[in-house]
Amino acid sequence: DEGASVHVFDKSCGPGGRMATRRCAWTDAGRNSRITAFDHGAPCFSARDAAFRAVVAQAVHAGCVTTWQPRLHPQSLPCLDTEQGSAHFVAAPDMTQWCRHLLQGVMPRWEQAVQGLRRAARGWVVESSDLLWADAFDAVVLALPPAQAAPLLAPHQREWAQRASLTVMQPCWTVMGVSDAMPGIRAWDMARPEPGALGLVLRNETRPGREARRDEVHWVLHAKAGWSRAHMDQDAPWIASAMQQALAEWLGTPLRWRHAVAHRWRYAMPQVVGRHPVTPSGWWDESLRLGVCGDFLGGGGVEGAWRSAQSLAQAMQGVVAEPAPAEEIKLAKEEFGL
Repeated sequence: DEGASVHVFDKSCGPGGRMATRRCAWTDAGRNSRITAFDHGAPCFSARDAAFRAVVAQAVHAGCVTTWQPRLHPQSLPCLDTEQGSAHFVAAPDMTQWCRHLLQGVMPRWEQAVQGLRRAARGWVVESSDLLWADAFDAVVLALPPAQAAPLLAPHQREWAQRASLTVMQPCWTVMGVSDAMPGIRAWDMARPEPGALGLVLRNETRPGREARRDEVHWVLHAKAGWSRAHMDQDAPWIASAMQQALAEWLGTPLRWRHAVAHRWRYAMPQVVGRHPVTPSGWWDESLRLGVCGDFLGGGGVEGAWRSAQSLAQAMQGVVAEPAPAEEIKLAKEEFGL
């Protein structure tokens, strides 16, 4: 909105981060090749703040977000948002769609893990993979888990690097799988089991705009943080088997699985979520033109991530500079031997 030319570097192959949908290729009993999509990151989000509600309303109007009122399993623990009557939202047709919409007009560089940031005479130089992007950027914003942001910050902002390195993010093992439909399965979309390893159980096929087949259930299982931490270094097949067994025990019936795969979220969520930050939730150093944002600063969740980014964006107003003359760009590149 300020007129900046925004460049996005991301180590992933597409947008979304933890607003994630994974497409799994597998072969069914008839030897048919299948691809099934699972929303294996943030299951949904709510909108409490008026400003965020307005942004979500724009996304709903654009057709990339829709409302979702999950039906809880009768044996589930209550969900706080449900108790408060808050609306739930999901991106559609998958959880990455809203981020793809927001990136319209931006040229992202996927599969480019940023490994270093350097200060040049004109501005910032970004080092990603085996490349140096010597475009002398006016400002750099890190939207990363704090443990990954810390080493990039250390040469430039030691205090921030220390704070980031001490910030605890909870892990989460997630299992995505397809099973036969259970006879007499009740109409429910989501559950928070009280006992056992599972923290959240989702039926992906019941979510708005997702693939649904009468003879299948598409499961997304999130383990509790403590269980995930205790089994962080287990291999994925062991995790998948253990969480499948935990689901069977909670349901009280075995399942016939057609496909299952596990994914480890090392930095799934802040240790304390759901609280508005007391201090400004985006870090901005005007002298360096360096910023940090993330859900760990904004209170957790999708809304917390947006709140942090919005705070940072407000602090950055006026950062847009005139384009660097070609000669200055040339000098910046020569500084690094390019």
